[in-house]
Amino acid sequence: MFGDLFEEDDEGFSPVPSGGKFVKGKEAEPPPPRGNLNLSGIKNQGGTCYLNSLIQTLLFTPEFREELFRLGPEELGSLTDKDNPEAKVRVIPLELQRLFAHLLLVDQQTASTADLTDSFGWTNNEETSQHDVQELNRILFSALESSLVGTTGSDLIHRLYHGTLVNQIVCKECNNVSERQEDFLDLTACVRGICSLEEALWSMFVEEELFEGSNLYRCSGCNQLVQAAKSAKLRKLPPFLTMSLLRFNFDFAKCERYKETGRYTFPFNIDLRPFSEQRESPDSEFQYELFSVIIHKGGCYGGHYHVYIRDIDQLGQWDPPEEDVKEKSKAKAKEGEGKPPKSDNVQNRETLLDKEDPLAVLITILSQDLQKGVLVDQLSQKLMDRIGTSWNKTFRKQYGPLGKFLQSHSTVFLLVDKGARVVLKSASSTPPPAPATGSKVKVTQEEAEVKEVVSQTTAEEASSPEGEEVQMDTLSDGERDGEVGREGEGGCRWFDLNDSSVTCIRQRDIQKQFEGKESAYMLFYRRTNLTRPQEALGNPAYGVPSHLMQMVQEENSRLQQRREEFDASSNSIEVRLHLAPHYASDMGALRPVGDPKDAVIAVTFDRRKTIGDLRLAIYQMQDLWEGDMALTVAQSLPAGLHLYDTLTDDQQSLYSAGVSSGCDLFVWNGREVGGSAVRTGAEWEPLLLTVVRPSDDLDDQGGALADMRGGPQHLASAGPTDSTAMAPPSGLVRSMQGFPRGETLEALREALGPPQALLCREGGSASAGSGEGGGASGWRVFPPQDMHRTLKELALKDGDTLLLLEPHTLDSSIFNLSGDTVTVTTPSDCRWLQVEFRGGEEEEDEEERKRRGKVPASGNMLLSEVRRKAIEELELEDKLRGVESCLRQVDRTGNLLPPVYDDVTVREAGIRLMTTLFLCVGPAPKSTQLFLSFSVGSAPSAAVEWDIIVDQTLTVGECLTMMRNKAGLEGDAWHLNRMQWDDEVGEVLMDENATLSMARVNHGDKLVLSTGLLPPKGFLNIPVWLYVDLRESVVSMETEVNHTPEGAGPENQEVIAVGWLGAELRSVGKVEITEEASLDDLKSQVMTLPSLSEGCVPTPVFLRVWTMEGNRLGKILRGAQHTLRKLKVTSGVGVCVQPLLKEEDLGPRELLLRVQMGVPGERCYFPWEEFVWGGVGADASPRALRVALSSHYSLSPDSLLMAKRLPDKHSWMPLSTWTQQVSKRKKKKKNDNLQGAPYYLKDGDIMGIKNLLIDNNRDFSTYQDELDQQRLKEEAEAQRRGGQSDSAVANPEAASGRKAGHGKNRKPEAGLSINVGVFR
Repeated sequence: MFGDLFEEDDEGFSPVPSGGKFVKGKEAEPPPPRGNLNLSGIKNQGGTCYLNSLIQTLLFTPEFREELFRLGPEELGSLTDKDNPEAKVRVIPLELQRLFAHLLLVDQQTASTADLTDSFGWTNNEETSQHDVQELNRILFSALESSLVGTTGSDLIHRLYHGTLVNQIVCKECNNVSERQEDFLDLTACVRGICSLEEALWSMFVEEELFEGSNLYRCSGCNQLVQAAKSAKLRKLPPFLTMSLLRFNFDFAKCERYKETGRYTFPFNIDLRPFSEQRESPDSEFQYELFSVIIHKGGCYGGHYHVYIRDIDQLGQWDPPEEDVKEKSKAKAKEGEGKPPKSDNVQNRETLLDKEDPLAVLITILSQDLQKGVLVDQLSQKLMDRIGTSWNKTFRKQYGPLGKFLQSHSTVFLLVDKGARVVLKSASSTPPPAPATGSKVKVTQEEAEVKEVVSQTTAEEASSPEGEEVQMDTLSDGERDGEVGREGEGGCRWFDLNDSSVTCIRQRDIQKQFEGKESAYMLFYRRTNLTRPQEALGNPAYGVPSHLMQMVQEENSRLQQRREEFDASSNSIEVRLHLAPHYASDMGALRPVGDPKDAVIAVTFDRRKTIGDLRLAIYQMQDLWEGDMALTVAQSLPAGLHLYDTLTDDQQSLYSAGVSSGCDLFVWNGREVGGSAVRTGAEWEPLLLTVVRPSDDLDDQGGALADMRGGPQHLASAGPTDSTAMAPPSGLVRSMQGFPRGETLEALREALGPPQALLCREGGSASAGSGEGGGASGWRVFPPQDMHRTLKELALKDGDTLLLLEPHTLDSSIFNLSGDTVTVTTPSDCRWLQVEFRGGEEEEDEEERKRRGKVPASGNMLLSEVRRKAIEELELEDKLRGVESCLRQVDRTGNLLPPVYDDVTVREAGIRLMTTLFLCVGPAPKSTQLFLSFSVGSAPSAAVEWDIIVDQTLTVGECLTMMRNKAGLEGDAWHLNRMQWDDEVGEVLMDENATLSMARVNHGDKLVLSTGLLPPKGFLNIPVWLYVDLRESVVSMETEVNHTPEGAGPENQEVIAVGWLGAELRSVGKVEITEEASLDDLKSQVMTLPSLSEGCVPTPVFLRVWTMEGNRLGKILRGAQHTLRKLKVTSGVGVCVQPLLKEEDLGPRELLLRVQMGVPGERCYFPWEEFVWGGVGADASPRALRVALSSHYSLSPDSLLMAKRLPDKHSWMPLSTWTQQVSKRKKKKKNDNLQGAPYYLKDGDIMGIKNLLIDNNRDFSTYQDELDQQRLKEEAEAQRRGGQSDSAVANPEAASGRKAGHGKNRKPEAGLSINVGVFR
């Protein structure tokens, strides 16, 4: 456990382990500083709560701490010499010194024990396993004694903790005394059948055991069997007495361990004279006081340790717990109900203070505690207790926030502790400097008022009955409860140090640990005559050597610099300021006038500053600004800029106001822009609509319907600023206009045209037969009741198109009104198709390679005719003479689709007019033929792709022959596979005699030529993959896996990286086996492959077989004697074999999971380990899994939180444990099955678990998950634009492919060992 004593990784005060084993999270974010309590906690490394509790106890033992600090580098050595074999570096004391200095002086909320545990020689096994704190206490003291041999501190442990007891047997005949002396560093007190520590000590050192009757004692003096009495006494008492309570026992009847949870009291002060052998010593030698209690929470097989510690040197800032403050205020309110009325002078004074002057009220409150003052956060509560209302309700409107009020009266109030506490300036302990000779002392009116109110309040409260009550209220709860000393004022400053968290507690809270599952386990007493020097009180640096002080100062400087840099970077936001003089109101929106660059100013500002500070900064930038200035949150919409909420509170910070980076603020006078009033708010958001209306000249009935029917894609070309009517050479006119969403449809119609005009919206297309080739589009007329509805209620959105028709336009041939539907017939000049010639890559001229032109077309025209006209239109007769050509469409990403049939019409091919076709080089298929693409190899996405046209009546075998000939492949050992949608090899086309149509091969399908003959009927051809765990060093597998069949080298071997699992899947060949063979037969045949045949797998039971689902592991095949047919193994479906270190035979009701334990306090996990969950078929509920995992890890089921990892989404799905309470008479509710929706738990799933006893973070995601999720969003966005992100191309597995370390099972209470160097 303490092996590798002389190894050390880092010299500085690092908040994380220097070895890098637990470096997780955002490195740029500095660790948080100490809290208000000014004490530092310790990080839990997974199971080191017992170590943390003991280290804190030793730290708050001043004598131990100072003795350790007295040992200098000349005795202990230096960590810089740890690599020098001749130097003796005592690493454990050095690391303990560094840790103590870190806990005392480094401005950091938590410290790490990683360097200390590394000096112990611990690995992850010790750091994540549970151990007994008493056992650690003994071996740590032993390690320190061995490490300090030959130094002045060699007797450190002996002087402070060593005591002796003597066992005596007194003969009743001759009074001969037989003694045996024992040394101890701690005493163990029995708990079973005993109710207090005093009773246990009485039974140990006062009561006598009599040897009588048949149980006689052979006396060495009498040399015969005699009656005797056996007893024990404390002979030498150490300065510090450690008591271990034996709460864990063994029930021999049930053959199981259990924990004693009954009530067991112990005193805060104890007199050991009755239990000691020496009675003549002074009383002070036998008086001890409690200063530390290590508490165990949980059961006998697992739990959590934390410690209650008394701050003897007053190193921390003790404040009353919040619940005590609330209880005290409630108690005062109840007591006030039964109190007699106050005297007239007090009542009149309070009435005067309450209603007139907040300054006098605050002075009265603070005068009750002139020295200590009041926390600023608690001042509002004290104010409410006195006057009955809050500051915000009574005084904020007139005087502003309370904090600003205190700062504005700096002559009266003094803010201390970095602004956290306020005291009266007249009561400050620091006297003002004496005035110069002859100068006058100026006393302000506020200072005089402070003195008057303070003196008046003190005199009245001291002389009145109310004053007596006030004085009683200042007594601590410890005095009222009979406790010794005053809590928080040096006597009983108790803290609860629970790993990283530190909280204040009352002394009476220790009594809660007398019994229960959370109860005291170790007690630490110190002799009361041990006094502390006055200079040590409240001074953490007392006794710390200079070289450690220098290291602490350097570390604090680094932390301060990191925090300042992080604070500045994290609070800097970029705000875009839109200046009103450069904008004009147009159609309900604001649009820039002139150059848009002049209208916007980007400024970087601190979000912690107030709105008033930002306003002042803008005034300074805009020297010519006159009048009022309003700042309004704005947003750029398609119609233009729109204003929302105005920022009015100048005292509010930008962060509180919701101003974030990238926010738009409009700077104006708050009333009008360019002489026009501006409506603000969400209800007046402008809506950008496309308005289509007939042109004045309907004789030229052109094809402007293309613009009208194009929809939103034309908005981008016009832009939101294109609000003027445009008249293309057609009979229709389109314009872009903005309207407020709160306007009614009637107001919109009045703004666009005459009241009798018809307003229509798109309502779908009519039948294709109404217009040759192009068809017609239908528009729905808004009914009269819709005219009074707003645009928002009508669900209109940006880019929607409205058709405005006057009654006389319905007489034209274009528009036809039938009921509430207007049909717009496609004009004749819209019957065209645009054809673009896409030549080969060898074309040098870009314009020559991409010619385009319009070809007249109709719905009934054959595509062969369209192709012929396109060749004529593009003047390609000479270029394509004797060369086959075809027409092809493209998909959304710009990739060419299969060629269209040459002998079908435009309508039959599903091609819309006014769209684009591509004229390409290559044969054009007929309707009886199929256009197929194919590639060669098992990685089709990276292989060369060929195209081929075949008849539908061709067989699969004939098609295979044609493809093989075109690719120039020799031999008959080939077969065809389908290609899946994700470009992965799919199922095998087994029947080579079936036609392509019977094999469901369709036009445009992609096929893959794979090596290997098809197996005979009834036989399976199964690709085999090998699972290689990259976390383990399996030498034989690493060397042998490079041998592939047919002389293929390692560079040709296919490897699938599974980064999130820390493994690789390597293709090792194929096996041919009958489908009636058993799973055991399959394993045996797989073992004959070269990669597994040389002894790395002894027998088939050491193999685990997975099915392959694409490039992922599927399920585990179970049942050694089940046939492959029964296991549903088909030809072409791969299997993956995983060598094991032990035999395995999973049953049908067992599920294999990979479990990861969360690192407490960190957003990361320990390496996963396999866990077989049995009994899945009977009860696969979350509760059953929780019980199984808690039993495996020796934890309480109620403290376990679980989640399933979703590796594709880089997220976690928490497993709910909600169970419905039902009556016993009712039918029991069926438990949720984790193998069903929504969890679908299966073999190999990653399960994350957290122990809530030591980890309060319920979020399972890690920082790496957030990065991967962001990468997925970027890839999806890039794919939507038609490309692929650079990160996806460069690294398909991304950062999730980091190798994980090897983890082992955690065993409760594993034995500890020690290995310390020789210093003699």
